[in-house]
Amino acid sequence: MEKISIIFILPDLNAGGAERIVTTIVNHLPREKFEPKIMLLRKEGGYLEILKDDVEVIDLKTERIRNSLKPILSEIRRRKPAIVFSGFGEVNAYLSMFLKLFPKTKFIARETNVVSKHVTRREIRFFYKFYNSYDKIICQSDDMMNDLLENFKIKKEKIVKINNPVDFDFIESKLADSEKPKSFKSDFKNVVAIGNLSQRKGFDNLMKVFSHLKNEKILLHILGDGRNKEMLHQMKSDLALENVIFHGQQKNPYQFLKFADLFVLSSRYEGFPNVLLEAGACGVYALANSCPGGIDEIIQHNINGEISDIENHKEFAGKIVDVLQAPHHSEAIKNSIKTRFSKDIILKKYEDLLVSF
Repeated sequence: MEKISIIFILPDLNAGGAERIVTTIVNHLPREKFEPKIMLLRKEGGYLEILKDDVEVIDLKTERIRNSLKPILSEIRRRKPAIVFSGFGEVNAYLSMFLKLFPKTKFIARETNVVSKHVTRREIRFFYKFYNSYDKIICQSDDMMNDLLENFKIKKEKIVKINNPVDFDFIESKLADSEKPKSFKSDFKNVVAIGNLSQRKGFDNLMKVFSHLKNEKILLHILGDGRNKEMLHQMKSDLALENVIFHGQQKNPYQFLKFADLFVLSSRYEGFPNVLLEAGACGVYALANSCPGGIDEIIQHNINGEISDIENHKEFAGKIVDVLQAPHHSEAIKNSIKTRFSKDIILKKYEDLLVSF
Protein backbone atom coordinates (compact mmCIF):
# COMPACT_ATOMS: atom_id res chain seq x y z
CA MET A 1 0.00 0.00 0.00
CA GLU A 2 1.38 3.39 -1.02
CA LYS A 3 1.85 5.79 1.86
CA ILE A 4 -0.26 8.94 1.97
CA SER A 5 2.01 11.99 1.72
CA ILE A 6 0.87 14.91 3.87
CA ILE A 7 2.34 18.37 4.30
CA PHE A 8 1.33 20.19 7.48
CA ILE A 9 1.73 24.00 7.32
CA LEU A 10 2.44 26.27 10.30
CA PRO A 11 4.25 29.59 10.77
CA ASP A 12 6.71 28.02 13.27
CA LEU A 13 6.82 25.57 16.18
CA ASN A 14 6.87 28.07 19.01
CA ALA A 15 4.82 27.19 22.08
CA GLY A 16 1.15 27.56 21.21
CA GLY A 17 -2.03 25.56 20.90
CA ALA A 18 -2.00 25.00 17.12
CA GLU A 19 1.70 24.13 17.18
CA ARG A 20 1.24 21.66 20.03
CA ILE A 21 -1.67 19.89 18.34
CA VAL A 22 -0.03 19.61 14.90
CA THR A 23 3.18 18.29 16.49
CA THR A 24 1.15 15.65 18.35
CA ILE A 25 -0.69 14.60 15.18
CA VAL A 26 2.51 14.41 13.09
CA ASN A 27 4.41 12.45 15.74
CA HIS A 28 1.72 9.81 16.17
CA LEU A 29 0.38 9.17 12.67
CA PRO A 30 1.14 5.50 11.83
CA ARG A 31 4.13 5.46 9.49
CA GLU A 32 2.94 2.37 7.63
CA LYS A 33 0.07 4.51 6.28
CA PHE A 34 1.37 8.09 6.24
CA GLU A 35 4.45 10.07 5.27
CA PRO A 36 4.10 13.37 7.16
CA LYS A 37 6.19 16.51 6.61
CA ILE A 38 5.98 19.92 8.28
CA MET A 39 6.32 23.12 6.27
CA LEU A 40 7.31 26.09 8.43
CA LEU A 41 7.57 29.72 7.46
CA ARG A 42 10.43 29.88 9.97
CA LYS A 43 12.22 26.82 11.36
CA GLU A 44 12.16 27.84 15.00
CA GLY A 45 10.38 27.07 18.25
CA GLY A 46 10.56 24.80 21.26
CA TYR A 47 8.42 22.05 19.74
CA LEU A 48 11.20 21.27 17.25
CA GLU A 49 12.83 19.46 20.17
CA ILE A 50 9.96 16.99 20.51
CA LEU A 51 9.30 16.50 16.78
CA LYS A 52 10.23 12.96 15.73
CA ASP A 53 13.46 12.62 13.75
CA ASP A 54 11.77 10.99 10.75
CA VAL A 55 9.66 14.11 10.02
CA GLU A 56 11.15 16.30 7.30
CA VAL A 57 10.95 20.00 8.14
CA ILE A 58 10.57 22.28 5.11
CA ASP A 59 11.91 25.70 6.05
CA LEU A 60 10.57 28.52 3.86
CA LYS A 61 12.73 31.13 5.65
CA THR A 62 9.90 33.67 5.45
CA GLU A 63 9.30 36.21 8.20
CA ARG A 64 5.79 37.40 7.33
CA ILE A 65 2.71 35.31 6.62
CA ARG A 66 1.66 37.69 3.84
CA ASN A 67 4.95 36.94 2.02
CA SER A 68 4.65 33.19 2.43
CA LEU A 69 2.04 32.43 -0.18
CA LYS A 70 4.34 32.18 -3.21
CA PRO A 71 6.88 29.82 -1.56
CA ILE A 72 4.06 27.67 -0.11
CA LEU A 73 2.45 27.28 -3.53
CA SER A 74 5.83 26.55 -5.14
CA GLU A 75 6.58 23.76 -2.65
CA ILE A 76 3.13 22.20 -3.12
CA ARG A 77 3.57 22.30 -6.90
CA ARG A 78 7.03 20.72 -6.64
CA ARG A 79 6.24 18.03 -4.06
CA LYS A 80 2.69 17.10 -5.17
CA PRO A 81 1.46 15.79 -1.77
CA ALA A 82 -1.78 13.83 -1.54
CA ILE A 83 -2.97 16.08 1.30
CA VAL A 84 -2.10 19.58 2.50
CA PHE A 85 -3.12 20.29 6.09
CA SER A 86 -3.00 23.98 6.97
CA GLY A 87 -3.06 24.47 10.72
CA PHE A 88 -3.10 28.24 11.25
CA GLY A 89 -6.03 30.57 10.59
CA GLU A 90 -4.31 33.36 8.68
CA VAL A 91 -2.39 30.93 6.44
CA ASN A 92 -5.64 29.03 5.85
CA ALA A 93 -7.32 32.23 4.69
CA TYR A 94 -4.61 33.32 2.26
CA LEU A 95 -4.25 29.81 0.83
CA SER A 96 -7.99 29.29 0.22
CA MET A 97 -8.04 31.44 -2.92
CA PHE A 98 -5.54 29.22 -4.76
CA LEU A 99 -6.61 25.66 -3.97
CA LYS A 100 -8.21 25.04 -7.35
CA LEU A 101 -4.71 25.25 -8.90
CA PHE A 102 -4.08 21.78 -7.44
CA PRO A 103 -7.00 19.52 -8.43
CA LYS A 104 -5.16 16.32 -7.45
CA THR A 105 -4.34 17.46 -3.90
CA LYS A 106 -6.86 17.41 -1.05
CA PHE A 107 -6.76 20.44 1.24
CA ILE A 108 -7.73 20.51 4.91
CA ALA A 109 -7.90 23.64 7.06
CA ARG A 110 -7.76 23.31 10.82
CA GLU A 111 -9.41 26.42 12.23
CA THR A 112 -7.94 27.67 15.51
CA ASN A 113 -10.47 30.20 16.82
CA VAL A 114 -14.01 31.49 16.64
CA VAL A 115 -13.28 33.38 13.41
CA SER A 116 -15.76 36.25 13.76
CA LYS A 117 -14.21 37.11 17.14
CA HIS A 118 -10.58 36.59 16.14
CA VAL A 119 -10.28 37.87 12.57
CA THR A 120 -11.00 41.59 12.54
CA ARG A 121 -8.86 42.81 9.62
CA ARG A 122 -11.04 43.31 6.56
CA GLU A 123 -8.36 42.20 4.08
CA ILE A 124 -8.07 38.81 5.81
CA ARG A 125 -11.82 38.32 6.24
CA PHE A 126 -12.11 38.79 2.47
CA PHE A 127 -10.35 35.45 1.87
CA TYR A 128 -13.01 33.57 3.84
CA LYS A 129 -15.21 34.00 0.76
CA PHE A 130 -13.09 31.18 -0.72
CA TYR A 131 -13.15 28.90 2.33
CA ASN A 132 -15.56 26.47 0.70
CA SER A 133 -12.68 25.57 -1.65
CA TYR A 134 -11.23 23.42 1.14
CA ASP A 135 -12.16 19.74 1.00
CA LYS A 136 -12.62 19.70 4.77
CA ILE A 137 -12.47 22.29 7.56
CA ILE A 138 -11.74 21.03 11.05
CA CYS A 139 -13.34 22.82 13.99
CA GLN A 140 -12.63 21.89 17.58
CA SER A 141 -15.89 23.05 19.14
CA ASP A 142 -19.55 23.65 18.41
CA ASP A 143 -18.98 27.39 18.87
CA MET A 144 -16.36 27.41 16.09
CA MET A 145 -18.52 25.28 13.81
CA ASN A 146 -21.66 27.37 14.27
CA ASP A 147 -19.70 30.58 13.72
CA LEU A 148 -18.46 29.36 10.31
CA LEU A 149 -21.92 28.18 9.31
CA GLU A 150 -23.76 31.32 10.36
CA ASN A 151 -21.26 34.11 9.68
CA PHE A 152 -19.20 32.79 6.76
CA LYS A 153 -21.72 30.61 4.89
CA ILE A 154 -19.50 27.53 4.94
CA LYS A 155 -21.21 24.41 3.62
CA LYS A 156 -22.12 22.10 6.49
CA GLU A 157 -20.76 19.01 4.71
CA LYS A 158 -17.31 20.65 4.59
CA ILE A 159 -17.03 20.91 8.37
CA VAL A 160 -15.74 18.17 10.67
CA LYS A 161 -15.64 18.64 14.44
CA ILE A 162 -12.62 17.06 16.11
CA ASN A 163 -11.70 18.13 19.63
CA ASN A 164 -8.07 18.67 20.57
CA PRO A 165 -6.08 15.68 21.83
CA VAL A 166 -4.27 15.52 25.16
CA ASP A 167 -0.96 13.65 25.21
CA PHE A 168 -1.05 12.15 28.71
CA ASP A 169 2.24 10.26 28.20
CA PHE A 170 4.06 13.50 27.39
CA ILE A 171 2.46 15.43 30.27
CA GLU A 172 3.13 12.66 32.80
CA SER A 173 6.79 12.53 31.75
CA LYS A 174 7.02 16.28 32.40
CA LEU A 175 5.23 15.98 35.74
CA ALA A 176 7.62 13.25 36.88
CA ASP A 177 10.56 15.68 36.60
CA SER A 178 8.72 18.65 38.12
CA GLU A 179 9.66 20.20 41.43
CA LYS A 180 7.57 22.74 43.28
CA PRO A 181 8.36 26.26 42.01
CA LYS A 182 10.22 28.35 44.58
CA SER A 183 7.68 31.17 44.13
CA PHE A 184 4.89 28.96 45.51
CA LYS A 185 4.21 29.66 49.17
CA SER A 186 3.01 26.76 51.29
CA ASP A 187 0.91 29.00 53.53
CA PHE A 188 -0.83 30.52 50.47
CA LYS A 189 -3.17 29.08 47.88
CA ASN A 190 -1.47 29.15 44.48
CA VAL A 191 -3.59 29.97 41.43
CA VAL A 192 -2.12 29.54 37.92
CA ALA A 193 -3.07 31.19 34.64
CA ILE A 194 -1.27 30.48 31.35
CA GLY A 195 -1.42 32.17 27.96
CA ASN A 196 -0.16 34.80 25.57
CA LEU A 197 -0.20 38.24 27.17
CA SER A 198 -2.73 39.61 24.69
CA GLN A 199 -6.12 41.26 24.95
CA ARG A 200 -7.80 38.02 23.90
CA LYS A 201 -6.60 36.16 27.01
CA GLY A 202 -8.27 38.61 29.39
CA PHE A 203 -5.48 38.93 31.95
CA ASP A 204 -6.50 42.56 32.47
CA ASN A 205 -9.82 41.29 33.84
CA LEU A 206 -8.01 38.74 35.99
CA MET A 207 -5.87 41.49 37.51
CA LYS A 208 -9.03 43.41 38.40
CA VAL A 209 -10.42 40.26 39.96
CA PHE A 210 -7.31 39.95 42.14
CA SER A 211 -7.67 43.55 43.26
CA HIS A 212 -10.59 42.16 45.32
CA LEU A 213 -8.38 39.43 46.83
CA LYS A 214 -5.61 41.52 48.41
CA ASN A 215 -6.58 40.45 51.91
CA GLU A 216 -6.69 36.76 51.02
CA LYS A 217 -3.70 34.44 51.21
CA ILE A 218 -3.88 33.70 47.49
CA LEU A 219 -1.09 34.11 44.93
CA LEU A 220 -1.70 34.41 41.19
CA HIS A 221 1.06 33.02 38.95
CA ILE A 222 0.78 34.17 35.31
CA LEU A 223 2.84 32.25 32.74
CA GLY A 224 3.34 33.70 29.27
CA ASP A 225 4.68 36.57 27.22
CA GLY A 226 3.22 38.91 24.63
CA ARG A 227 2.41 42.37 23.39
CA ASN A 228 0.45 43.43 26.51
CA LYS A 229 3.32 42.64 28.89
CA GLU A 230 4.17 46.25 29.77
CA MET A 231 0.52 47.23 30.14
CA LEU A 232 -0.17 44.33 32.50
CA HIS A 233 2.93 45.04 34.58
CA GLN A 234 1.75 48.64 34.84
CA MET A 235 -1.68 47.43 35.95
CA LYS A 236 -0.03 45.34 38.65
CA SER A 237 1.77 48.46 39.88
CA ASP A 238 -1.28 50.73 39.64
CA LEU A 239 -3.49 48.24 41.49
CA ALA A 240 -0.73 47.46 44.03
CA LEU A 241 -1.07 43.73 43.42
CA GLU A 242 1.68 42.16 45.50
CA ASN A 243 -0.15 38.83 45.19
CA VAL A 244 0.36 38.64 41.38
CA ILE A 245 3.61 37.16 39.96
CA PHE A 246 4.59 37.19 36.26
CA HIS A 247 6.84 34.28 35.28
CA GLY A 248 7.18 34.83 31.52
CA GLN A 249 7.05 31.92 29.11
CA GLN A 250 8.02 28.64 30.76
CA LYS A 251 9.62 25.65 29.05
CA ASN A 252 7.87 23.35 31.53
CA PRO A 253 4.56 24.92 32.61
CA TYR A 254 3.47 21.55 33.97
CA GLN A 255 5.51 22.02 37.16
CA PHE A 256 3.29 25.01 37.94
CA LEU A 257 0.12 23.05 37.19
CA LYS A 258 1.30 20.03 39.21
CA PHE A 259 1.41 22.08 42.42
CA ALA A 260 -1.42 24.53 41.67
CA ASP A 261 -4.51 24.73 43.85
CA LEU A 262 -6.57 26.14 40.98
CA PHE A 263 -6.24 26.94 37.27
CA VAL A 264 -8.03 30.02 35.92
CA LEU A 265 -8.94 30.63 32.27
CA SER A 266 -9.74 34.32 31.80
CA SER A 267 -10.00 34.42 27.97
CA ARG A 268 -12.50 36.61 26.11
CA TYR A 269 -12.81 33.85 23.48
CA GLU A 270 -11.06 30.62 22.59
CA GLY A 271 -11.09 27.91 19.94
CA PHE A 272 -10.82 24.85 22.16
CA PRO A 273 -8.28 25.74 24.85
CA ASN A 274 -5.46 23.22 25.16
CA VAL A 275 -4.30 24.78 28.39
CA LEU A 276 -7.68 24.01 30.00
CA LEU A 277 -7.39 20.40 28.83
CA GLU A 278 -3.82 20.12 30.07
CA ALA A 279 -4.67 21.62 33.46
CA GLY A 280 -7.27 18.88 33.81
CA ALA A 281 -4.72 16.28 32.70
CA CYS A 282 -2.54 17.48 35.58
CA GLY A 283 -5.45 16.96 37.98
CA VAL A 284 -6.04 20.68 38.58
CA TYR A 285 -9.56 22.01 39.09
CA ALA A 286 -10.41 24.94 36.79
CA LEU A 287 -12.47 28.10 36.97
CA ALA A 288 -13.13 29.39 33.45
CA ASN A 289 -14.67 32.54 32.06
CA SER A 290 -17.94 32.01 30.26
CA CYS A 291 -16.76 32.74 26.73
CA PRO A 292 -17.15 31.28 23.21
CA GLY A 293 -14.83 28.43 22.28
CA GLY A 294 -15.90 25.06 23.64
CA ILE A 295 -15.49 25.84 27.34
CA ASP A 296 -18.80 24.17 28.17
CA GLU A 297 -17.70 21.08 26.22
CA ILE A 298 -14.61 20.69 28.41
CA ILE A 299 -15.89 21.69 31.85
CA GLN A 300 -17.96 19.09 33.67
CA HIS A 301 -19.51 21.12 36.48
CA ASN A 302 -18.20 20.28 39.95
CA ILE A 303 -16.07 17.45 38.51
CA ASN A 304 -13.18 19.13 36.68
CA GLY A 305 -14.21 22.77 37.02
CA GLU A 306 -16.76 25.55 36.92
CA ILE A 307 -17.72 28.44 34.64
CA SER A 308 -18.37 32.02 35.72
CA ASP A 309 -18.48 35.51 34.21
CA ILE A 310 -15.14 37.22 34.78
CA GLU A 311 -16.52 40.63 33.74
CA ASN A 312 -18.18 40.67 37.15
CA HIS A 313 -14.84 41.02 38.91
CA LYS A 314 -16.05 40.93 42.49
CA GLU A 315 -18.29 37.91 41.95
CA PHE A 316 -15.51 36.02 40.15
CA ALA A 317 -13.16 36.82 43.04
CA GLY A 318 -15.69 35.36 45.44
CA LYS A 319 -15.94 32.28 43.26
CA ILE A 320 -12.16 31.80 43.48
CA VAL A 321 -12.35 31.89 47.29
CA ASP A 322 -15.25 29.41 47.34
CA VAL A 323 -13.55 26.99 44.93
CA LEU A 324 -10.28 27.07 46.88
CA GLN A 325 -12.14 26.17 50.08
CA ALA A 326 -13.89 23.15 48.54
CA PRO A 327 -12.34 19.67 48.17
CA HIS A 328 -11.50 18.45 44.65
CA HIS A 329 -10.46 15.01 43.48
CA SER A 330 -7.39 14.96 41.29
CA GLU A 331 -8.01 11.50 39.79
CA ALA A 332 -11.62 12.35 38.93
CA ILE A 333 -10.41 15.53 37.20
CA LYS A 334 -7.81 13.60 35.18
CA ASN A 335 -10.34 10.92 34.28
CA SER A 336 -12.81 13.53 33.08
CA ILE A 337 -10.27 14.65 30.47
CA LYS A 338 -8.76 11.25 29.65
CA THR A 339 -12.06 9.52 28.85
CA ARG A 340 -13.05 12.22 26.32
CA PHE A 341 -9.90 13.84 24.93
CA SER A 342 -7.01 11.42 25.26
CA LYS A 343 -4.58 11.25 22.37
CA ASP A 344 -5.69 7.78 21.22
CA ILE A 345 -9.37 8.77 20.98
CA ILE A 346 -8.78 12.02 19.07
CA LEU A 347 -5.96 10.83 16.79
CA LYS A 348 -8.16 7.96 15.60
CA LYS A 349 -10.62 10.62 14.35
CA TYR A 350 -7.82 12.43 12.51
CA GLU A 351 -6.57 9.17 10.99
CA ASP A 352 -10.08 8.24 9.82
CA LEU A 353 -10.46 11.65 8.19
CA LEU A 354 -7.08 11.51 6.43
CA VAL A 355 -7.70 8.06 4.92
CA SER A 356 -11.25 8.95 3.83
CA PHE A 357 -10.21 10.90 0.72
